[in-house]
Amino acid sequence: MLVAIDGPAGAGKSTVARALAQRLGFTYLDSGAMYRCVALLALASPKDPPAALAEHAHIELGARVLLDGREVTAEIRAPDVSEAASRVAADQGVRAALVAKQRATIATGDWVAEGRDIGTVVAPEARLKIFLTADPRERARRRALELGADPEAVLAEQTLRDERDSTREHSPLGPAPGSVTLDTTGLSVEQVVDRIAALLGR
Repeated sequence: MLVAIDGPAGAGKSTVARALAQRLGFTYLDSGAMYRCVALLALASPKDPPAALAEHAHIELGARVLLDGREVTAEIRAPDVSEAASRVAADQGVRAALVAKQRATIATGDWVAEGRDIGTVVAPEARLKIFLTADPRERARRRALELGADPEAVLAEQTLRDERDSTREHSPLGPAPGSVTLDTTGLSVEQVVDRIAALLGR
């Protein structure tokens, strides 16, 4: 079984998906970490085409994120990598390479997969598709708390990222057909997980 969770930055995708996977006994797939890994490679090798970097990257996801055998769990969460990840995600070649890797990963077993196009592109056949959203200021507050950054600065960056993600030519951010939209503003992680689990009859 596959549960697909999409949504913009700060909506709670990673936290909710990880908690839901633990509740259900499923494996968690953080697709955003894959784009961050490619962004890290692109920052280190700016002359190389990002699509080629994505195609050849060996990414292992789990409690730790390994990129070509090196742990980068904390490194890929740096602000410059986050910004670069949004840029490389707009590259059709990067998306094609990583979508192929994601589809191969979730082909068997039970998964909770999250990202910005899991339900629309990677796995439109998912048993349950969720689109998480939240008030922009609430999303910025959460991200700022996570990063130890200024909420207003995060809000400004988030607004630009939302615009880029929702208007990009390939796989624009948006709810998948047949998905359930959940506004997480004012809800705890447990409350959101409860609502999704209820949709599965769990």
